[in-house]
Amino acid sequence: MSERIQAPRGTYDVLPEEAARRAEVEAIARRILGGAGYGRIETPVFEATDLFARGVGEATDIVRKEMYTFDDGGGRMVTLRPEGTAPICRAYLEHGMHKLPQPVRLWYLSSFFRRERAQAGRYRQFWQIGAEAFGSEAPEVDAETILLLAELLEALGVKGTRLRLGSLGMPETRAAYRERLQAYLHTHEDELPAEVRERIDLNPMRAFDADDAGTKRVMESAPRLMDELAPEDAEHFAQVRTLLDDAGLAYEIDATLVRGLDYYTRTVFEFTSDALGAQSGVAGGGRYDKLVEQIGGQPTPAVGWAAGIERMLMAGEGVRAPELPVDLYVALAAADARRAGFRLANEARRAGLAAQVEVAGRSLKGQLKHANRIGARHVAVLGAEGASVKDMESGEEETMPVEQVIPAVLRGRR
Repeated sequence: MSERIQAPRGTYDVLPEEAARRAEVEAIARRILGGAGYGRIETPVFEATDLFARGVGEATDIVRKEMYTFDDGGGRMVTLRPEGTAPICRAYLEHGMHKLPQPVRLWYLSSFFRRERAQAGRYRQFWQIGAEAFGSEAPEVDAETILLLAELLEALGVKGTRLRLGSLGMPETRAAYRERLQAYLHTHEDELPAEVRERIDLNPMRAFDADDAGTKRVMESAPRLMDELAPEDAEHFAQVRTLLDDAGLAYEIDATLVRGLDYYTRTVFEFTSDALGAQSGVAGGGRYDKLVEQIGGQPTPAVGWAAGIERMLMAGEGVRAPELPVDLYVALAAADARRAGFRLANEARRAGLAAQVEVAGRSLKGQLKHANRIGARHVAVLGAEGASVKDMESGEEETMPVEQVIPAVLRGRR
C-alpha cells in the first residue's frame, strides 16, 4: 500500500457539518452588514506582490516572513493574499469606486494565507470576514464599524469578549514618536532579546507586542504615542469614544495597542475573547487614511476590520449547523423498483422537494431505519402495486399510484 498523503501542515479540511456552521456565519454577517449598507466584494486569491510591500509595509512580519510569493510563469511576482484590506483598496481604485457617492461600504468573506506557526485556531490558510468603509473621515464611521463588529460577535455567541481601543494619530506624529521610542529602546538594548533589538530601527512599535518578560519590563516605562497625539487626532478619538459611550459599548483604552500592520492611522481596536486562552485576539482593525494614496490613488480616508472565522467559531456558542429537511425518502421494496424510485426522486427535486432515494442496497428494514435517522418527513415505499406513503410525524400511511406521491407530499408539507 502506498504511503497515505495528508493535508499540508497548517491547513485543514472543512467537513460538511463545519461547512454548514460557516454558512450560518455568512448568513448572519450578510444580515448585519448588508442591513447597514455594506455590499459584498470578492478579490482574487493572489495579487501583485508590490501591493502588499507598499500597502502592508516592508517592515512588517507579514511581508518579511509570512507571505507565499512566487513567479506567475511570466516573470511577474505574485503573492497569495495575506490580508484583505490592501486588495479591497486596489479594487476600490481599479473599478472607479471613488466616483460613487461616499462613503463606499464593502464587506467580504475570503480565505487568506500566511506562513506562520500553526496553533489552535490559527492556520496557514484561514478565513476572515471583513468590512471596509471608504471616503469619510467622520468619527461616526469609526464607531459604526466597531459597533457592527460587536453586533456580529454577539450574534455568533462569542464568549468573554473585551474591546481594546487606542489611537495611533497620523503618520507625521508617529514619525516623531518613532524617533523617541527608538532612542529609548537603544538605551535599554542590553535588557532586550536579539529579536527585539533587531527591530528597533526597522519597526520599534512592535516591541509592545513582545512576550518575553524582559521586554515587557522595559516597555512599562516606554513613551506612549497616545500621550503625544496632535490636537485634531485627540479630538477625533474623543468623538469616537463618545459615540461608543452613547451606544453603551464597553471598552478599555490601551495605549500599547499597535496592531501588526503599518497602514493604520488614528483609531485602532481589537476584540479579544477569554475563551481563546493566551492567543485571545478574535477580530480587530482601525482607520487607514493613507493606504489608498500609498498604492496610487488620491487621498482617501478609510476604516475597516477583519474577524477570523476559525477564531469566532472556537469562541462562539451561538452557531449550530442547521438541520437540512428531507421532505421525501424513496425506499424500494423490490429490486425492479430501482428505476421508478430514481425517477420519482428526481421529479420530486424538480418539484421543489428535498428528496433522497435508496442506493446503498439496504434491506427494507434498514431503509426505514435510515429514513428515520436522516429525519425524513415522508417515506414512499415503492412496490409492485404502486407506493405506500407514510407521514413520519403523524404516522398516517396511504397506498397510492406512484404519480400521486409528489402531490401528496406537497400537500402534507403545507
